Amino acid sequence: MRNPFKSKAMTDPDSTVQLIKRLFSENFRTYFPKYLLAFVFMGMIAATTAASAWIMRDVVNEVFVNKDSTMVYVIAAAVLVIFSLKGASTFGQMVVLARVGNSIVADLQRRMFDHLIRQDQTYYDKMSLAEINVRVGQGVGAARTTLDLIIVTLGRDVLTLIGLVFVMVYQNPLLSVFALVIMPPAVIGVAFLVRRVKQYAKRQVVSTAKIGATMQETVLGTRIVKAFGMEPAMRKRMEVGVLEVQKQSNKIASLTARTSPLMDTLGGFAIALVIFYGGYSVIELGQDPGALFSFITALLLAYDPARRLARLNVNLGKQIVGLRLMYELVDREPAMQDAADAIDLKVKDGKIEFRDVVFGYGESAALSGTSFTAQPGKMTALVGASGAGKSTVFSLIERFYDPESGEILIDGHAVPSCTIASLRENIAYVSQDAFLFNISIRDNIAVGKPDATQEEIEAAAKAANAHDFILRLPEGYKTKAGEGGNNLSGGQRQRISIARAMLRDAPILLLDEATSALDAESESKIQSALETLMDGRTTLVIAHRLSTVRHANQIHVMDQGRVIESGTHDELFEHDGIYRRLCELQFQNRNQAAE
Repeated sequence: MRNPFKSKAMTDPDSTVQLIKRLFSENFRTYFPKYLLAFVFMGMIAATTAASAWIMRDVVNEVFVNKDSTMVYVIAAAVLVIFSLKGASTFGQMVVLARVGNSIVADLQRRMFDHLIRQDQTYYDKMSLAEINVRVGQGVGAARTTLDLIIVTLGRDVLTLIGLVFVMVYQNPLLSVFALVIMPPAVIGVAFLVRRVKQYAKRQVVSTAKIGATMQETVLGTRIVKAFGMEPAMRKRMEVGVLEVQKQSNKIASLTARTSPLMDTLGGFAIALVIFYGGYSVIELGQDPGALFSFITALLLAYDPARRLARLNVNLGKQIVGLRLMYELVDREPAMQDAADAIDLKVKDGKIEFRDVVFGYGESAALSGTSFTAQPGKMTALVGASGAGKSTVFSLIERFYDPESGEILIDGHAVPSCTIASLRENIAYVSQDAFLFNISIRDNIAVGKPDATQEEIEAAAKAANAHDFILRLPEGYKTKAGEGGNNLSGGQRQRISIARAMLRDAPILLLDEATSALDAESESKIQSALETLMDGRTTLVIAHRLSTVRHANQIHVMDQGRVIESGTHDELFEHDGIYRRLCELQFQNRNQAAE
C-alpha cells in the first residue's frame, strides 16, 4: 500500500533542527513581547525555587541548631513570600503561554486552510480526507506542543536548574561534582531512545490515517455497507488500524517512560553518594549541617527539571513527525496557477472550442484528441456511454485540470491564459450529485451570488420549482441542508442546485444531467425553467436520457475520448450510428419498463 507520508522531509533526520528553527522564526518574533513576559514569570519561578533550597540552610542552623525563636518567624514569613511569588508566577506563565499557544493554533489553522483551498484538483485526487485531517490536526497540534516544550524547558526548567546548581555549588562544590556525574550516561541513554521514538511515531501517523479513512468510508458509504452486509469487513479493517495505532502508541509510551528508570537510577546513585559523603563530612569533619541540607534540598528539587530536560528530545521526536506533515502541506504550491500575464476573461459571445485535446488521469486516457465547438448562445449536448470523456470536458473547461496537449478556447482566449477566478465567474455549473453545504437553504442558493437579496433568491427558487417545498420545510429558507444536503431528497437537492445556477446568471452554463434526480412532473417544470435560463447563453449539457436533449442545437456523440458523431437529433437519428442505437436502446427499455 502506498505510504502517503513518505517524503524527504519525513525521512531526513537532519531536517529536525531546521524545522524547529523555521517554526520559531515564523512565530517567535510575532509573539516576542508575550514570550518575554512569560520568561520573566519563569525567571521568578526559577528564583523562588532556588530560594526555597537556599533558605534550608537557615532553617536547619537557626531553628534546629541555634534554636533562635525570633528567626522562626522571620524564616516562616520568608517561606510564605517565596511560595506565594512562585504560585503567582506559575499562574502568570501558564496563562500567557496558553494565550500565545491558542493564537498560534488559530493562525496555523487559517494558514493551512488557505493553502488547502488553493490546492488544485490533482491534490485532492491523490489525498484522502483522512490524510488531510491527519496533516491539519496533528500538524497544528505538533507546532503548538513543540513551541511549548522548548519555551517552557528553556525558560522554566533551564533557569530553575541553573539556580539550583548555583545553590549546590555555593554550598558544597565537591558534592556538586559528585552529583553531576550522572549527566553523560543520561544523555547517551536518552539519545538512543529518541531514535526509536521517531521510528514508531512515523508508523503511528500512517496507522491513524488508516483509521480515519475507514471511518470516512463507513460513514459516507453507510447505505452500501448496510445493503451488502459489509459490517464485519469494515469492523475487521477498523480493528487492524486500531491495533496498529495501539501497538505504536504502547511502544512510544514504553520508550518515553524508560527515561524515568534511567534518570531515577542515576539520580538515586548521585543522591546516595551525596548523602554518604555529606553525612561523613558533617559527623566526622564537623562541617555545616545547614549547608548540607540546603545542598540536598537543591539536589532533590533539581531532579524534576533535569528529568524534563532529559525527556525533551524524546518528546520532540514524537512531535517532529506532525510538524513535517504540516510544512509539507504549507510548502506545496498548487500546480494550477494563473500565468504571470493572465488576463481577466470577459465573455461576450461564449464560444467554446476544443482543438485536438488530449488528457488522462494518470495512465488512463480520458480524452484522445477531442475536437468540437459549442456555438455561442446555443445549446450543445454531449452524449455517449459512461467513461466516454463527457465529465472530463466540463472539468477542463472550468480548469480543474490542464490538458496534456491541444487547446481549449473561450471567445478565442486560451483557457490557461485567463485568470482562474475570472474564468469560473463566467460559468454556472449544475452537477449530477447536486452537492449542498451544511448551511441554510437560503445560503446554499446564495452560493451563486453571495450578495443576492432575499427577493432574488426566492425568484431563483421559484424558477427552479423549489420555492414551494422550501416553504414547507420546518424553518423555510433558514432550514439547514445537512451534510452534503442529506436533510433533503435527491430531487430537492437538484432543484436547489439549479436555483443556485440560475442566481449566478453566468454567460456559460454547464449542466451535468441536471434533471436526473427529478420525477416526471418536476422534470417538465424544470425543463421549462432551464429553457428560460439557457436563452442567450452558451449551454453545454451532459445527457444520459436522450429525450432531454432532442431540441439541442448540436449534439456531439463521444466514444473513448473522441467526438465521433455530430449533428442535430434528427440528423443523427437518420444516420445509422451510435446515437441512433442509443436512442433505440433507451426507447426499448422504456417500453419494457412500461409493460
